[in-house]
Amino acid sequence: MTDAPQIPDPKPAATVLLVRDKPEFQVLMVKRHHQIDFASGALVFPGGKTHGGDTDERWAEHAIGWDELDLVQRTLRIGAIREAFEETGILLAQTAQGAPFEDPCDASVRSAVDAGHVAFIDVVRELGVHLRLDELAIFARWITPTMMPKRFDTWFYAMSAPAGQVAACDGRETVDAEWISPSEAIRLAAVGERTIIFPTLMNLKLLAEAESAQDCLSRARKRRLVTVLPEVSIENGERVLVIPPDAGYGPVSQPLRTLGA
Repeated sequence: MTDAPQIPDPKPAATVLLVRDKPEFQVLMVKRHHQIDFASGALVFPGGKTHGGDTDERWAEHAIGWDELDLVQRTLRIGAIREAFEETGILLAQTAQGAPFEDPCDASVRSAVDAGHVAFIDVVRELGVHLRLDELAIFARWITPTMMPKRFDTWFYAMSAPAGQVAACDGRETVDAEWISPSEAIRLAAVGERTIIFPTLMNLKLLAEAESAQDCLSRARKRRLVTVLPEVSIENGERVLVIPPDAGYGPVSQPLRTLGA
């Protein structure tokens, strides 16, 4: 008798939907490097796994909203902001004068943080800014299906992008940064001009229901959070991926053959 394969525990991860209204309602997406082992070549929202430095207690002095959040949310939000900084060069922070931070971010510093040579908290402290943990609105939470060899427990956050900062890919994990309307991203995926993985596509469709950045954030804050753990079901003799019907995405039945499974 052989032992049943062990289901890997999902690793905590966080991603951020940076939205803006000019020239139209858009979200920032990045294209994953083709050599990355997860979602290679796909158009995704900036994000990734949390790191040990995201739990540093010193963040209490450099993060707005610290006292209103528990350890899990502090860690996830710091991770989401760090990943956005590394992958796009956008730092979601506030200056000592209370204004949004809008200075350009040094590419070499971003690379050093990504490589682990420089601690993100030291970068923030030297800049004299505070991370805006309080501005991140919970948008969704998705857990990778149990059948997958690599699993993530990913929290999606939404936030208005700082008007003065310019997105630029890091060249390592991401090779392009693109502001795009949710509906256009969905269209491009449908005609094969963009590769967009299932969770990202579902959240683009949810995002497309909003009319503006403020509407997006308002909807996110009012929406009841239902954790999405897709499961395999059989419909008309075909294996499909289904998600909870009350998660806010409507009825979803995605054939596994379209996911390469």
